[in-house]
Amino acid sequence: ATGNWGEQKKAMNARAGVSQVLNRYTYSSTLSHLRRTNTPIGRDGKIAKPRQLHNTHWGLVCPAETPEGQACGLVKNLSLMTCISVGTASEPILYFLEEWGMEPLEDYVPSNSPDCTRVFVNGVWVGTHREPSQLVDTMRRLRRKGDISPEVSIIRDIREMEFKIFTDAGRVYRPLFIVDDDQDSETRGELVLQKEHVHKLLNSEYDEYDEESQVNAYTWSSLVNDGVVEYVDAEEEETIMIAMTPEDLEASKSSLSESQQAKLQLQEQELDPAKRIKPTSTASTHTFTHCEIHPSMIL
Repeated sequence: ATGNWGEQKKAMNARAGVSQVLNRYTYSSTLSHLRRTNTPIGRDGKIAKPRQLHNTHWGLVCPAETPEGQACGLVKNLSLMTCISVGTASEPILYFLEEWGMEPLEDYVPSNSPDCTRVFVNGVWVGTHREPSQLVDTMRRLRRKGDISPEVSIIRDIREMEFKIFTDAGRVYRPLFIVDDDQDSETRGELVLQKEHVHKLLNSEYDEYDEESQVNAYTWSSLVNDGVVEYVDAEEEETIMIAMTPEDLEASKSSLSESQQAKLQLQEQELDPAKRIKPTSTASTHTFTHCEIHPSMIL
């Protein structure tokens, strides 16, 4: 294979290197090659910006694994937990929205409803809705139950009064633990993941040759279907609050006064100067909705 992508006639603007020979140098280099991404910019450009690390890469692209030399920062690698969406049909979601009180775009009169939220599916404006917060909560519940594909992203932009749903392929997303943020719940502010889930994972036997054990085994996909873990893509990540560790959840739940928190932090820093600085929380701050699986998953 030449690696050229495009018809033979248009050889001038064909892209090179789309198909590559898989690197078999070592086992880990093979795994690395499978998760490699490429930025199609000329390697000899003098601009440094595309090569530098950006805040939006957090958790999706490894901050350390990039080649030295000319391709530095242009060739990146996906992080440990990152996946790429394969795409699902948008028709069931459109049908659900129509059932759930979305007013179609044909009936939209701006002067009648100036404060309604616009609904977009895969970037196409399909209608408006008057109760966006209920709609978002309902759709998130459906996704956590497995009625909607877990890789569908549900974004509510309150400032722009937009509600966006993406079901298309090619979006990068990563898993996060869900934090119970239901106002009436007894376990509000705690992880949905409990010891019983961990015990189930430890005790289940998975045998790839035995179909019955595959059905009964408690695996990663069981966690996703039970609403313990949720897949969040780059755009939805902008609209949620992520705690770095479960300890941060405890701190925000017990919510000491700011001065007490500052005192504790000073004592901890004296013990270990390299300790991570934890954010102080007040009663007015928004509570966490998700929690990182582990901080090292950004690598």
